[in-house]
Formats: sequence, C-alpha cells, structure tokens
Amino acid sequence: MNNEKKQLRILAPESFRRSLSRRAFIQGGTAAAGFAVLLGACGGSDDAATDGGDSGGEATGDYSRVINKSSGSLAMYTWGDYNDPDIIGALAESELGVTMKVDYYPSNEDLITKLAAGAGNSGFDIVVPTGPYIPQMIEKGLIQKLDMSKIPNFVNLDTAYISRDWDPNNEYSVCKNWGSTGYFYNKTKITRKMETWQDFIDACMNEGSGDCAMIDTAPNMCGMWYWANGHNWNDQDAAKLDACEKFLVDEFAQHIKAFDSYPSTKLAEGAYSLAMGWNGDIRQAYSRIADAGGNPDEWVWVLGAPATELWMDTYCVAAGAPNPDAAHAWINWELVPEISIKDLQYHGYNTGLKNMDTLVAELAPDLKLGEMIFFSPDQVATFQTQEITPTLDRMVDIMNKIKAKAGA
Repeated sequence: MNNEKKQLRILAPESFRRSLSRRAFIQGGTAAAGFAVLLGACGGSDDAATDGGDSGGEATGDYSRVINKSSGSLAMYTWGDYNDPDIIGALAESELGVTMKVDYYPSNEDLITKLAAGAGNSGFDIVVPTGPYIPQMIEKGLIQKLDMSKIPNFVNLDTAYISRDWDPNNEYSVCKNWGSTGYFYNKTKITRKMETWQDFIDACMNEGSGDCAMIDTAPNMCGMWYWANGHNWNDQDAAKLDACEKFLVDEFAQHIKAFDSYPSTKLAEGAYSLAMGWNGDIRQAYSRIADAGGNPDEWVWVLGAPATELWMDTYCVAAGAPNPDAAHAWINWELVPEISIKDLQYHGYNTGLKNMDTLVAELAPDLKLGEMIFFSPDQVATFQTQEITPTLDRMVDIMNKIKAKAGA
C-alpha cells in the first residue's frame, strides 16, 4: 500500500488518548463524518496476500526486557487465534520454560460463565477479558490481584493504555491489545460499494442472504443495529431496545448463515460472501484466502460507519490459578518489544507499547496491511467503548432470540 508508511505515523492519536482517559468514553458516535476503509482501492497489491513475516531486528531505545523463567504447564483461556503459534509453542517452552495449553471462547459472557461455574477452580491461569468487564469479574471473585513486582516490563506500555477506569491502578489487568469492528465482503458477489453498517445489513438481507456471518456476541450484534441507525450502543432507552429486538429477530435473523466470532478460516474456505469481524481476524483472512488458493483481491474490508466499536482486551490471572508464577511470567514476557511486535504481526492488533511507530519501523519494516491495525484520528473519533449497563442482559436475551430464529 502506497500510504502505509504515512499511516504508521499516527498509531496513538491524541483523540484516542483523550477517549481513553474519559470516564464516559466516546459518546458522540455520529458526530464525526462516516469513514470507511476500503482495501479494494488497493486492488492488485500483493500486500493483501501476506501477513508480514518475522521481526526485522532488535528495538533500540529504553525498553525493559526482563524474562522471568518459570516451569510446568500454563493454561490460558482466550479469544480465538489470538497469539502467534510460535509464541504459545516453541518460544514459550524455550524462553519461559512452560508448556502452553490454550482454550478459546467467543464472548466475554462465555468467559464469565465458565469462570463462575468453576468457582475458583476453573483450571485456567490466564484469561483475557475486555476491559469494561473487569469490575464485575473482580466483584464475582473471578480474577486475582497481580503482583506487579513480577511484571517489570509493564514500563514498556504507552501511558494511554494504563490506569483505565475499569482498573485505575492496574491491580488486576495489563493491556494485551486493542482494536475495532467492521466487515468483509466478496466484491464479485456483493457488487455494490459498501461503506456503512446499513450497507452491510441491506446486503445481508438481499444478495448476501443466507451467506453472511455475524460476530457471536450480543453487544456486537445489537451494536450493529444501533450504529446503523445513528445511535450510541450504550443508549439505555427502552424504546430503542424494543426496536432493535423487533428488527433483528423479526426481519434480520432469518438471513444469517452463522454466528462466527473468528470468520477468517471459514472465509478462506468460501463459507461466507460477507462477514462481520474484528479488524485483526479479518486481516488474517487475506493471507488465509491466498493460502487456500483464493484471490484476496476479490475481498474488501470496511471499518464500520458512521460509528463502531473501540475495545481493549487485557491479560488477567484467574482466581485459583494453578500456576500463577508462570502466568505473571507470561504477561511480563509479552511486553518485551520483540515478542509484542511478533505477536502483533500475527494477530493484527495494536499491542499498546510506547513509541509504537518506532518499534514497527525497527522490528517489522515490511509489515503488511498496517492500515487495518493502526487507525487515523478521524476513524478513532467515530469509535465507542462499551459500557456495562443493565441493558446487557436484555441484549443477551435478544441474541438468544436471534439465534433461535436463525437456526444457525
């Protein structure tokens, strides 16, 4: 992409920093002009078929690189395909001295249900909740306080990603990465230009009917309707919830083929012609489509508009973790610049380290599709961070009704 180097210079814009420090987060979802990223404009570039390769070298500058050796097995419960296989495999064994066991969940609600059922004996050491869910996890006793003396590399994080309102002193959590939400479509099947959530909804109900996939979380499913209709997804107005339910259950559900939070693999198999997805997973779809013998140039990524999601996932240690020392060692190791950027190149999300533009230039000079990882100030101005409100239970109920109607 010809504009990639320019975009890598705006990795943590001031608008994003301000949004991360406000208790109310971003409330003006429709105030900014709609904005979509259409990779189809980059057409025949070979970039779309490649994920970026290995790190380019060693980062210069003032970074901590303490590696705390551990032993035994380390069980992590996380989002799908969320770490470089080398990192959770051979590198974890050679550099940390642990053997990783990784299980996956599709939503924060599933994570919380699983941990609550375990009552402190879930068997997991590390979990990866999205930030706003942390207070209820603390209240329910599902995660334990961190020993920050065992995470010296915490100093490598940019200050924009620490001391969040959900955990002001980082007693329970450390930023893993952050991202946003949009959708992906095959332009040979969906031939119109797609730019907004309303475009996505309309295509799912027409030429993409029975061939579309949705993220398997209630807030994202309902959020799509809110954003398409110019509302903030944190709006608690009962009439809006009623309208959301009526449309999604009565009119939209029957067009859904699957609920798939990680659609990149199925997209490569040709299972969907369009899919909602998080930016990193959709970025992986480009290379997987190429690896499967498909043509990635036929596919287009669109960042949701006129508004969409801003999320930050975090590393936490589960209550009753069998190997808490190894869990701390892992979190600390993931903050080593070379490991963090290697992981970024795989999963496609900003990991929040300080001086990110310099790190990318030094460690990943050939990074591909950087515009799907690093967002401009104009884009960030349209992002909304989820708030955990009483409407969440209603959204979960709506999601269950949608699934029952869809039969997917």
